[in-house]
Amino acid sequence: MQGVGPHRAELLEKELGIKTLGDLLSYYPYKYVDRSRIYRISDIDGNMPYVQLCGQILSMESIGEGRGRRLVAHFSDGSGIIDLVWFQGLKYVEKSVTCRKSYLLFGKPQVFNGRLQIAHPEIEDAPQDVRPMARTTGYLFDDEGEMNRTTDQPSAPSATRAEGGDGLSFRPFYNTSERMKKGTINSAMMAKLTANMFKLLKEPLRETLPPYIVQKHHLISYDEAVRNIHFPTSADLLRKAQARLKFEELFYIQLNILRYARSRQLKYRGLVFGTIGDMFNGFYHDHLPFELTGAQKRVIREIRADMKSGRQMNRLLQGDVGSGKTLVALMCALIAIDNGCQACIMAPTEILAEQHVETIRNFLGDMPLRVELLTGTVKGKKRTEILDSLVSGKVNILVGTHAVIEDSVVFSRLGLVIIDEQHRFGVAQRAKLWMKNEVAPHVLVMTATPIPRTLAMTLYGDLDVSVIDELPPGRKPIKTVHMFDAHRQNIYKLMNHELSLGRQIYIVYPLIKETEKMDMKDLEAGYEEINAAFPTYKVSKVHGKMKPAEKDSEMQRFASHETHILVSTTVIEVGVNVPNASVMIIENAERFGLSQLHQLRGRVGRGADQSYCVLVTKYQISEETRKRVQIMVDSTDGFEIAEADLKLRGPGDLEGTQQSGMAFDLRIANLARDGQILTYARAAAQEVIDGDPDESNPQNDVLWQRLRQLRKDNINWGAIS
Repeated sequence: MQGVGPHRAELLEKELGIKTLGDLLSYYPYKYVDRSRIYRISDIDGNMPYVQLCGQILSMESIGEGRGRRLVAHFSDGSGIIDLVWFQGLKYVEKSVTCRKSYLLFGKPQVFNGRLQIAHPEIEDAPQDVRPMARTTGYLFDDEGEMNRTTDQPSAPSATRAEGGDGLSFRPFYNTSERMKKGTINSAMMAKLTANMFKLLKEPLRETLPPYIVQKHHLISYDEAVRNIHFPTSADLLRKAQARLKFEELFYIQLNILRYARSRQLKYRGLVFGTIGDMFNGFYHDHLPFELTGAQKRVIREIRADMKSGRQMNRLLQGDVGSGKTLVALMCALIAIDNGCQACIMAPTEILAEQHVETIRNFLGDMPLRVELLTGTVKGKKRTEILDSLVSGKVNILVGTHAVIEDSVVFSRLGLVIIDEQHRFGVAQRAKLWMKNEVAPHVLVMTATPIPRTLAMTLYGDLDVSVIDELPPGRKPIKTVHMFDAHRQNIYKLMNHELSLGRQIYIVYPLIKETEKMDMKDLEAGYEEINAAFPTYKVSKVHGKMKPAEKDSEMQRFASHETHILVSTTVIEVGVNVPNASVMIIENAERFGLSQLHQLRGRVGRGADQSYCVLVTKYQISEETRKRVQIMVDSTDGFEIAEADLKLRGPGDLEGTQQSGMAFDLRIANLARDGQILTYARAAAQEVIDGDPDESNPQNDVLWQRLRQLRKDNINWGAIS
């Protein structure tokens, strides 16, 4: 293709995965500049989204030295002045930008120290037919670049040509890497290559959805959508192109998920647990430590219905921190035991597995059931004895880490698999447990990370979902406060008060050691500081670079109250249950996502005492950060927080989604904003599955062919998720 030689072809493949013309077609712009809309500096403020300006750089200055050096240009369109700031690539900017020359620029305005500025704007020479102006003042720049007074009120600037767009007013912008830019492939070149590709197409692009779906959902054709997503001829057609391509993308993801879910239901019959026997009833009547919440009862009924249905259960149990998921899991395990089967619980860390064993044994009391722990540290005679007892059926419930999936672990009759914090395990790891019985065991996966509805429909769309949305009685809501790091004495005052009452404290840091690049509190310095500030109390520290045995030892010391304060990185986010801990202090809270903050906060509030979470930030934080912190202060509802996190950060940043096993990457849809489209797409996919279960309807030929083309591989991961 014109414009793509061997070097560019290699760059496109390595950096973007673009190998074919089809790949280039589906590499969509991430934004557009409407050439017919040029803002005046006098009309913009720091709360606006990206804007396009046209004017001149009046002067430039270099500020600071070494790594702290930055370049500041003072840019004017005649209506006002805005600062352009560069922190990187300064030599390139100094060589390529000239004062008193007309430029068209694009960027996000913000206010810093009372002045409008745009950091790292996209900047290019202003086309001849776009002239900077300010209607309110009557100023404009003439062809020589001098600013003159005029009595004329100029009309709106004329539209200019987008690359390859034949006189369009919208210019597409494509994401490119630094390596691509050095290799002469910037956004403008991507637009040019895409335009060249369209010139090669002699026929309209083939439709990728059946006509009845296109008509029912009022979609434009695939050909029209693709052409207008790259070079829109109007704002209306751009919206329609986005709607069509978002629907299609989400439709095929849902079709793939639902197709596998149906296949699994037909292929894998489940053990029938028709009995509610002595173990379940005895526990419920004689050993239940407290009255079940309405949510726990509802979830147990849902799981019970799955277990006796004759089909394999594949259910996701969502429950906020402290909602009582472990008790529900135990009662489901008792159903399996009443029906002559064993249960296995797999946890991501050794300390969490140990806590599950301790909790379950405490719940069961003197009931004649055997619960064993199997981790990497269980060796020799003890390990051999556990494995032998497992084969003979003497072990009723096995709790462990990934050690339980080893080939040497053989069950007598495994009936229920419970996977805690399942996003911590790879799909293949989970599959090994799944294969340890001739008839596939029932599968219950649990997470304390609340997942927004739209994300759950995509990541776990083939699982039935149960939600425990009610906390056990007697739990006091955690009080969350925002404090600035300059008010350290107030933080210490709270710590001293709680320590004097015999309670314990977590302090979480974003870094282990100080770095030059990041101005944040670090664990090593914090450890020394806390020891100096609280000399009469013992302090533990835990971080990810410690050896597992050393880390577990320190966490056990804290759990057994040998130490009073635990300074840590986020390794304690999951897997520590210390009811006596009443304070969680999170340093540089602005560096964490909302869901992560919520998980960390959930380490306290596990006892009857009032607990506190202190979010510590610098005084100077962005408006968005203030909003995020305020959400945490105002709400303890994990699902509400997860929805807010999804909108602020997008699905790719939420914990666990990167290795979720989604069939394809999202190229254009946004789960935070496109929930309604996702709902329509899933309903349409369900209608196809219901109406064409054996995939033989001729009107769906294009649909099944397209699905096969889109799938990355032929492994039925959906059956084992």
